Amino acid sequence: MAIRSYVGALLLLLSFSSTINAEVFHIGNYGAKGDGTSDISRALLSAWKDACASNTSAKVLIPGGTFALSEVVLEGPCKAPMEFQLQGTLRAPADPSRFKTDGWVVFQHIDGLIVSGGGTFDGQGKIAWEQNNCNGDTNCRTLPFNLRLNFVDNALIHDVTTLDSKQFHVNVLGCKNVTFRHFTVTAPGDSLNTDGIHIGRSAGISIIDSNIKTGDDCVSVGDGSQQIFVTGVNCGPGHGISVGSLGKWKNEEPVVGVFVKNCTITGATNGVRIKTWPASPAGVASDMHFEDIQMNDVANPVLIDQGYCPWNQCQAQVPSLVKISKVSFKRIKGTSASQVAVKIACSKLVPCDNVEITDIDLAYHGPEGPAVSECLNVRPLISGRQYPPACAKVVS
Repeated sequence: MAIRSYVGALLLLLSFSSTINAEVFHIGNYGAKGDGTSDISRALLSAWKDACASNTSAKVLIPGGTFALSEVVLEGPCKAPMEFQLQGTLRAPADPSRFKTDGWVVFQHIDGLIVSGGGTFDGQGKIAWEQNNCNGDTNCRTLPFNLRLNFVDNALIHDVTTLDSKQFHVNVLGCKNVTFRHFTVTAPGDSLNTDGIHIGRSAGISIIDSNIKTGDDCVSVGDGSQQIFVTGVNCGPGHGISVGSLGKWKNEEPVVGVFVKNCTITGATNGVRIKTWPASPAGVASDMHFEDIQMNDVANPVLIDQGYCPWNQCQAQVPSLVKISKVSFKRIKGTSASQVAVKIACSKLVPCDNVEITDIDLAYHGPEGPAVSECLNVRPLISGRQYPPACAKVVS
C-alpha cells in the first residue's frame, strides 16, 4: 500500500508539472540584473508576491545568468499552484555574518509547488565551513541552509542543484507529499554538517534518481518522519543514508516507514544506518527497510548504532530508550573500507525486535583480515547468503 501511494503521488506530480499552463512572472521585469553582484531579493519577492496572488497557476522565472541573492522567504498560501523556475545561478553572500536567520531560500506554507529549471543554488559555503566549530561547541552558531521547505504540501523539486551550502543543503519540515527527482547536491567531503536532504516531522517524502555528494549524511531522517522513500540515489562522499540521530530531545515523535532501495553508496564513512543517542528519552523507530544497495569502499556499510555519541557530548554509559523494530537489510553487496562490515548494536534496555538480515555480500581487503559482522542486544532473523557470517561476533 505504501509503495502504491508513493507511485500514485509521483505520477500525479509529474502529470501536473508537464501540463501546467502558467502565467510567467519574469524577474527581469522587476528590475533584477544577472550581473552576479546586484542583490535581486526585492525583485524576487515582488515577483513572488504577484505570482502568489494570481488566480491561475503561476511561474516565477529566473533566467540564465548569475544573480546575487540575500536571504528570502517565499511564502504562501497562494491562490493557485506555483512554479519556481531557476535557469541560472543564485549566489548567496559568502560571509555567514550577512545572515540573520538559518535559511537562505525558504519556501513555506505553500500547497502545490514546483521548483525546476536546471539551475543552481550556490551557497558559497567555504568561509562558513572554516568558521564552523560545532564539533567542540554545543552552543555554536547555527549557519544558514541553502533551501528550507517549511509546511509545504504537494511539491516536486526536480532538475536543480544545491551547491556548497553553509550547513544543511535542504531541510524539510512539516511537509506532506514532496518529491525530489533528478536533484543534485554537491559539496566537498570535508564540508562540516552539510547534510544533503534532512527530513523532519514530514510524511510522504520521496527522493528519486538523484546524486548527493557532501560532507555529512546524504539523506538524514529525523523524528516524526513517516513514509519516506529513497530510491535510485547515488551517495558519496558523505556519511551515508541515515535514520537519526534520534533521542537527543524530549518529546520526539515516532519514525515509521523508511524505504531505501536501489541506491549506490561510494566512498562514504557509513552506508545505511540507524543512530540513536544514549541516555535518551523514550522513542520509537519502526518499519525501516534497506534493500538492493551497492557499497563501494564504504566504512560501516550496515550499521545500527544506539550508542551514537559524537564528540563525547553525552552520557555514553546510559542506554538509549529509543525502541527500534521491524527493520530489514536485504541484498546489500560490495566492498567495505573497514573490517566490521555489519554492526547491529542495539540498546541494552530496549533491544531491537524483528530485525532481518538477508543476502549480504560485503568484502574487506585490509590488513586485519576478512570482513566481520558484530551484534549486540539483538536476535535477527538471518537468511540467504551471509558474507561475512551474520552476527558471528557479539560485541560488548
